[in-house]
Amino acid sequence: MYVRDAKNREEVWLLDHIEEMGLDETTFRSRDYVIAIDEGTNEKAGFGRIRLHKTDTETERSPSGQGTGGEICELTSIGVLDRWRRQGVGAHVVERLVETATDQGFEPVYSLTDEPEYLAQFGFTAIETDALPEVLQTRLSEKRESLAPEAVPMAIDSSAFEMPHRLRERFKHAAEQPSQNEPEESPEDFGIDSESATYKYDTR
Repeated sequence: MYVRDAKNREEVWLLDHIEEMGLDETTFRSRDYVIAIDEGTNEKAGFGRIRLHKTDTETERSPSGQGTGGEICELTSIGVLDRWRRQGVGAHVVERLVETATDQGFEPVYSLTDEPEYLAQFGFTAIETDALPEVLQTRLSEKRESLAPEAVPMAIDSSAFEMPHRLRERFKHAAEQPSQNEPEESPEDFGIDSESATYKYDTR
């Protein structure tokens, strides 16, 4: 299992799963995404996005006091397919996104999420809305109205990122699991009329 940058030809796949999971597809660009891939089967397991926001000034400051050169970096649209969950896939997508953001000079990296406990395990911390750059305060309001009413702002400095050992190990051995959403088999699937059939054995 590994995580790589998304390719243009994967745009339809990404959009289909973003819609299916009810994630944010605003200003979608496939090149902003990374995808987790099973190296044995080439099956896609998860994805996530870096979204850049332009600020009103070139020197708008982050809570850490560092400038961001007129842009703010947000991690968003992180999703894992049902058959690959609880195996560290999402964790490694987040790790790759943070590394990419750091390589591009962004510090800190933000996320507006309704699952703060998930990101907290990597070193993200909750921050006050007033501490967000103005562009992300607007973004937070829009996200709460449309997609995630419970979304809270979080941020991380790259030096604080930490991958839990258990998730690192799970990812090494990740494998596609049976879907949890497959319908249960019914008597009709076996040609049995459930209204007229009897399941009692004749013991005479």
